[in-house]
Amino acid sequence: MPAESELRKTPLHAEHLALGAKMGPFGGWDMPIQYPDGIMKSHLFTRAKAGLFDVSHMLGVVVRGADRALPDGSGTLSVLTNEAGGIIDDMIITNAARGPSEKRKRGDHLYMVINAGHEDKDLPHMEAQLSKFDASVETLPNNGILALQGPAAAEVLQALTPVDLSQMPFMSARPMEVAGEQCFVARSGYTGEDGFEIAVPPGGGSQHAVRGLWSTLLEREDVTPVGLGARDSLRLEAGLCLYGERHASSARNDLDDTTSPVEGALAWVIAKRRRAEDGSFCGSDRILAELRDKSRTRARCGFVVDQGAPVREGTALRDESGAEVGIVTSGGFSPCLKKGIGMCYVTPGRNKSGTKLLAEVRGKTQSLTVTKMPFVEQRYYRGP
Repeated sequence: MPAESELRKTPLHAEHLALGAKMGPFGGWDMPIQYPDGIMKSHLFTRAKAGLFDVSHMLGVVVRGADRALPDGSGTLSVLTNEAGGIIDDMIITNAARGPSEKRKRGDHLYMVINAGHEDKDLPHMEAQLSKFDASVETLPNNGILALQGPAAAEVLQALTPVDLSQMPFMSARPMEVAGEQCFVARSGYTGEDGFEIAVPPGGGSQHAVRGLWSTLLEREDVTPVGLGARDSLRLEAGLCLYGERHASSARNDLDDTTSPVEGALAWVIAKRRRAEDGSFCGSDRILAELRDKSRTRARCGFVVDQGAPVREGTALRDESGAEVGIVTSGGFSPCLKKGIGMCYVTPGRNKSGTKLLAEVRGKTQSLTVTKMPFVEQRYYRGP
């Protein structure tokens, strides 16, 4: 872990300190973990109104080339896979429109946002693969990125842009003016709520343009700043994965470079045309075999704690006979459900809803029940 002095800082670092945020390292960045109101209040405020997140530690990437399959202005969740079929990273990819100064708005590149601290592995992999095609990769390290999430998000943002947001369904994106700044806005997020992710270029002023937009949004009584602690509990309730690293004797988070999309319950990201073409993508030998032969050795699923304390990542799971059958990869307290919830990997067959599992927490055996995700209803905007 880098020393505090070596941690990178987003353009909003001073704003977080001024708001009294508790800071901590994440992906090589010094990030707000929580604000004085605490994780619980921030979480529930986001579910009721709108939470504002600084996600400038994530990196925008532009890929230019022909044969983009996504419709113009639309996005989808996808994964980068290695030759062994493991997931290098997960991200939303958008077929982006041209800038607002150009009359022709047809998408001319792919835009994606990769996880914090992943550029050293994602970019070399992408460049190596794209070298086989007439395509190029460009990064946008100077952009600030805000996530405005919650049922009030659309009303809040609509007051700052001339674009009719009712015509932007979930997973659509386009360039637009927001509070006088030219931004790229996607209707997406990491909370299960309706919301927007706003990429803000530096601008031509003496300070980064994202600082002005941050301040403008926080002038609203229905918007509050939210740190990574509540972002994690919100995404867990929504059943969304957190990328991490897996070690020989433990697990840390839900996806890593040993886990396939099939094991991670993300097989739906593999398009039909990809499934029909052996060797058409990195790791296809393993991934297509797991789909065809049902040969995965573990499966991601959700669980609720029947009674007692939350079960944290790295905790071994056993069946009712005492045999070890899996491991917890994400776990915590659900502010909405008021009970422990989590995700785990278990042997195939143990991932069926209603299956009972056992975990030891602080010397006590607790019962868990496998359940479908999301734990809390997702409220994405699907259109007028």
